Amino acid sequence: MLPLVLGLLSIALYACATARLALSLRRGDGPRNRAAIVTAAVAVALHAVVLYQRAVLPGGIELGFFHALSLAAWVIVLLMLLLTLSESVDNLGLGLFPLAGLSLAGMLAFGGVLPGPLISTDSGSLEVHVVISIAAYAVLSLAAMQAVVLGVQQRMLHGHHPVAAVRALPPLYVMESLLFRMITIGFVLLTIALATGFFYLDNMFAQHLVHKTVLSIVAWCVFAVLLVGHRLAGWRGPIAVRFTLGGVVLLVLAYFGSKLVLELIFGYP
Repeated sequence: MLPLVLGLLSIALYACATARLALSLRRGDGPRNRAAIVTAAVAVALHAVVLYQRAVLPGGIELGFFHALSLAAWVIVLLMLLLTLSESVDNLGLGLFPLAGLSLAGMLAFGGVLPGPLISTDSGSLEVHVVISIAAYAVLSLAAMQAVVLGVQQRMLHGHHPVAAVRALPPLYVMESLLFRMITIGFVLLTIALATGFFYLDNMFAQHLVHKTVLSIVAWCVFAVLLVGHRLAGWRGPIAVRFTLGGVVLLVLAYFGSKLVLELIFGYP
């Protein structure tokens, strides 16, 4: 009962933080909204408690589809909150907070329906691979949300729509610089995750990892091409937005798409 109560409270706080951000953006108050960030921080803390109580078992960490989705959302929002200490990224919460709340609701409702893979806490090297993989996914997901905001900002500026929401965002060059920093960090983490992941590939077909591996490598290639294009040809703007969103969609399909099919449709752990 306690995880359910804490989970519902966390979802309510995520919703409250989202509403605060939406109201502030509509009024054009500026890129910083400390009340919303503090509210979201409490939601993240409660989310962590629910995750621990639901996913951490005596034999390890259960990472079924809904547990993994909720964990990934929690890490993404936590990373975003930490980033707000030095960057004006508060408004990314408009998309991230509702996703975190929905993922938590999904875990509360369906987390125990089908058992997922159990990551043993005794296998230290595998834990490192999982942590790096989640970190890469989180950073690149933040980059995707930053790309969405950047794309909207560019469209409004080029269309000469000086609405309050645009005036509340940081300058365009600051937004682009932050986007490429996120992509670079995420790309490095994804490279390490892929490299360490090959140590655990005995048989891709027997382990049902073909689609996950292939899509992850294709996503890596997309980000590599974007970074090289940015470095050598000055790619930015809409090109950067499209490449970033395309790469993250591939990563989502690689991990959560494969887990959805294998666990919820075919019943593989």
